[in-house]
Amino acid sequence: MIHKTAEVSGTAIIGKDTKVWNWCQIRENVIIGNNCIISKGVYIDFNVKIGNNVKIQNNVSIFHGVTIEDGVFIGPHVCFTNDKMPSAINSDGTLKSSSDWKVSKTKVMEGASIGANSTILPGIVIGKFSMIGAGSVVTKDVPDYKLVYGNPARVVKCLK
Repeated sequence: MIHKTAEVSGTAIIGKDTKVWNWCQIRENVIIGNNCIISKGVYIDFNVKIGNNVKIQNNVSIFHGVTIEDGVFIGPHVCFTNDKMPSAINSDGTLKSSSDWKVSKTKVMEGASIGANSTILPGIVIGKFSMIGAGSVVTKDVPDYKLVYGNPARVVKCLK
């Protein structure tokens, strides 16, 4: 099911039983697995890969360089970033082009949960079945089965 207001590139691959709700934008060469929920207002940038059974809540931004494995939950208003030193212009004042960006890859591993309004900095690995508390700013890798929260997010509990 793809809502009539969603914009989905013709080169995107959407898996069986995945629901794409209103006002979503799914860019070129995105791969989304089976049985996912892409909620209202989600932006998925080009070349992003999303596994099976993933639930993405309203107004999430997922920029290129991000891979999301199976069974991940992403709360509302989460933002994934992909450039450690973003700017609009080069040092000579010219507008940056796509070749001027240095994208850092981010990976969210199986079963992880990311709380509402969290920001994920580029180049991060979020471990298996880890949990990120709402409003956190994730600046370092999150180990498997750990609860992190805060700004910057820190390990506060083992979940296994």
